[in-house]
Amino acid sequence: MDSVFHALGDATRRHMLRDLAGGERTVSQLAQPFAMSLAAASKHIKALENAGLIRREVRGRTHVCRLEPAPLASAHQWLGFYERFWTNRLDVLERLLREEDARKAQDDSKKSPNSKEGDDQ
Repeated sequence: MDSVFHALGDATRRHMLRDLAGGERTVSQLAQPFAMSLAAASKHIKALENAGLIRREVRGRTHVCRLEPAPLASAHQWLGFYERFWTNRLDVLERLLREEDARKAQDDSKKSPNSKEGDDQ
């Protein structure tokens, strides 16, 4: 999984994966949005291949890449544990903040000059 997160750690590679989600692309098609050389694109593609995120097939002189989603599913599952953890923590924080806001609103209404409290003098 380290190689998956390493590959996903680069914005260029994430963009390439997003493009591949739409279907097969050649190396030159993947390189085109970045105005990079094919050699530079190949280095990014090699990192994605090493992580098992894509598969490259040679068709004549053309290298065609396609997305291999299984490693992404494993990473998503791993992250899901932490998503549940942080969601629970954020729910607790939200509840505490709402309680604090309610207490402040109640305190402010007691201090308000329009308050009925003390008017019976």
